[in-house]
Amino acid sequence: MKDPFAHSVKQVERELNSDLDRGLNASDAKKRLLLHGENKLEDQVRKKTWLVFLQQFLDPIIYILTGAMVLAFVFSEVLEGFAILAVLLITALIGFVMELQAIRSVEALQKITKKVSTVIREGKQRQIRTKLLVPGDIIVLAPGDIVPADSRLTWTQSLTVDESVLTGESIEVLKEEYVLGKGIPETDQINMVFKGSTVVNGNGKAIVTGTGMQTVIGHISKLTQEAHHMRSPLEKKLSKLSHRLILLTLILIVVIAISALFQGNDMLLMAKIGVALAVAAIPEGLPIVATIALARGMIRLSRQKVVIKHLEAVQTLGETTVVCTDKTGTLTENKMSVQTLLLSDEMIALKPDFSGNFDDEPALCLKRFNEVAVLCNNLQPGVDELKGDSVEIALLEFAKDQGIDILALREGCPELDEIPFDPKTKIMLTANKYDSEVLVCVKGALETVLERCTSIMSLNGIQPFVTKDKWIDKSNELASEGLRIMGFAYQECPEFNSWDEIENNYVFIGMVGFMDAPRKDVKAAIQTYKEAGVRVVMITGDHPNTARKIAEEIGLIGQDESPSAVVHGQALLTGNGIQPEDESQILEARVFARMIPEQKLDLVNFYQRHNQVVGMIGDGINDAPALKKADIGIAMGIRGSDAAKEVSDVILLDDKFTSTELAIRQGRCIFQNIRHFVVYLLSCNLAEIISVAVATLSSLPIPLLPLQILFLNLVTDVFPALALGLGKGEPAIMKEAPKDPREPIVTRKLWQSIVVYGLCITVTVLGITAYGYYIKNFSASVVNNMAFYTLILGQLFNVFNLPGRKVSFFKNEVVRNGYVWAAIILSTLIMVFAYFSPLLKRVLSLIELNGEQFQLVFLFGFGSLILTQIVKRLFRGTI
Repeated sequence: MKDPFAHSVKQVERELNSDLDRGLNASDAKKRLLLHGENKLEDQVRKKTWLVFLQQFLDPIIYILTGAMVLAFVFSEVLEGFAILAVLLITALIGFVMELQAIRSVEALQKITKKVSTVIREGKQRQIRTKLLVPGDIIVLAPGDIVPADSRLTWTQSLTVDESVLTGESIEVLKEEYVLGKGIPETDQINMVFKGSTVVNGNGKAIVTGTGMQTVIGHISKLTQEAHHMRSPLEKKLSKLSHRLILLTLILIVVIAISALFQGNDMLLMAKIGVALAVAAIPEGLPIVATIALARGMIRLSRQKVVIKHLEAVQTLGETTVVCTDKTGTLTENKMSVQTLLLSDEMIALKPDFSGNFDDEPALCLKRFNEVAVLCNNLQPGVDELKGDSVEIALLEFAKDQGIDILALREGCPELDEIPFDPKTKIMLTANKYDSEVLVCVKGALETVLERCTSIMSLNGIQPFVTKDKWIDKSNELASEGLRIMGFAYQECPEFNSWDEIENNYVFIGMVGFMDAPRKDVKAAIQTYKEAGVRVVMITGDHPNTARKIAEEIGLIGQDESPSAVVHGQALLTGNGIQPEDESQILEARVFARMIPEQKLDLVNFYQRHNQVVGMIGDGINDAPALKKADIGIAMGIRGSDAAKEVSDVILLDDKFTSTELAIRQGRCIFQNIRHFVVYLLSCNLAEIISVAVATLSSLPIPLLPLQILFLNLVTDVFPALALGLGKGEPAIMKEAPKDPREPIVTRKLWQSIVVYGLCITVTVLGITAYGYYIKNFSASVVNNMAFYTLILGQLFNVFNLPGRKVSFFKNEVVRNGYVWAAIILSTLIMVFAYFSPLLKRVLSLIELNGEQFQLVFLFGFGSLILTQIVKRLFRGTI
């Protein structure tokens, strides 16, 4: 049914051919079930395990290695072929295990939703499976129920509903059944209840108007499915780097083929050398090291209660430039608290954290307020305290903080009678025995309470109440700041007979401003983000004044900031995207209020079009489309909806906003480490390529054989590179601005460094080759082994070239990294083992060298480090 909120209950009943008293009969319900389908959302297709494994191979570098493996087998280089195959499998297995573990963690977090609903059919109230509900069914609602379908209310009794999962509103919505006008948004349809929301208080009946995908939550689910998740920045950058390496490989093969033709060399030999150069051009260790670095970051964050579903998401966090976050429960506690308490005619304003040390008169006012707050309250401490009305919870918690013994007070002042809160009168009253008298307690809407009051409890005792206008003005001022206002009053009488006798003449105590208070640790995190150059943007369904107040308290915006810092959702045209004339204001805004799911999605799209890497934090179903579309979707693990957790990349198990700061820090460290080991691997491999290419095109002996190259790339290169990937990062990494999302992993300056480092190693390798062959007249085998060992030393020493020129050579992140020293020792031991192992000596074509030859190896190997450091200091700012 279209716009049921704009029709009377009788019209809805007639349109849906139902009966409010008897409901549907069994046969009619069965026909409607066949027509409309089951009341459930379209299931998310679970990713198959084998598909998760195969996706690990979808990487350009993996394609190149696969090609090299095939060529190795074609040319009977079986050992090379199997070695490359091992690299492929190790890389895939690490990524597979980590992602599968994350998938299982997410599945374990899925909450069990309510499976049955109370419905009236054939005149009887019964329980049926929620998925069997159909339009026209009459449902019965009670506190704690999850609303099973979109429904038009037909009867209510103090019914309040929590719709935050759909709208982001933190305050429960009071529902009534009267007719509304057309064009009212879902957030203001008080005569409707929506699938997925929760009944907090009261009771109600409603007629189902939409089920399954024809609900508000179904519409959001459809938006989520249509939102396309973009490739992560790391995927894009590694892909671009891989394409360059592919181009380099093809150029090498062409050069070798042409040189073979002109020099009349054996084509088979040149083909094998071509394969060796192709192997040298591709850093086989890159996929393994990148995967392990990301996996370790994933494990580190899991210890901090941050679940990463995809490896690349770890690094994407580090490049985030904009963090869009929900307000309720993310920046706030997701519960009401006493924000401001005003007592007496002097309007003594008390903050919720005050010590309570006052003069006698204010203390008497506070005492009476606490008595009314506790007695005019239906919550039972320790029983339903956390499940009832959020305002009543806040009042009891406030009283506890003042040292009030709630149970003792209630036992000493037993309740004689009560008038429950009524949405029409907007007031609640209780009559309690108080010593030898009766204490009548009142709380409710300020205007209603003021109407019943003729006097006020002031510092000078009970006085005539002549300042009501001043209290109303102050109430409006606090309400404009986003506070929810409630008034309190009392009356003492000798006995209680009926409510009619004490209808008026109450004594006004004061009023309270409630607010969903900010989390205590959020302000510091916001400041850290500012220092890191990350823009934090609040997106909420709440009122603009409420959103602004919270934003000011957490330091997101200043108290003197212009109104343009807060944008109302009505200013953003849904469906048409964001208009060009609004772009400058939106780029500067920090708070977006009264936002609906489509607008959240538009905003994420908007930031991405402006080359921002967007992180989206949310927990509700209404956040799911934006979570999926964002570069990095972050869901809450405790209160997050299944839909939000399903489409997100990261899940915060502790629901703490501050955990995102830890994740971004880790992501930045990983990107820095990735850059270090990419520069390291490429410079080492460049030295291998140039050394082999120059020797091949000249009369020098070949300094490296194919299996020796593969051994270098898989053993002595990988361990130092892996050690670089495990670094802790610079201490001041969160003081730096985010990297430009368009900036590649290897910048122009880093390419220059790669070339310089590679050439310096090459000079020493070719130097010892020429010296040994021409000056010392060593055999080609001896020269090959000396060049091989020199290259190993040059590559191991190359790790110390990576810190910037401005950093001390002896005190920097690399030198402090214990893994680097362990990797150098391990690589050296592996090389010693290979030298003394008969099998490896044969495979790697190794022979015994004498003392003089080893001295030359160490001299030339260490010389590469000295040469690089000299060049770095000669060309300042270039390398």
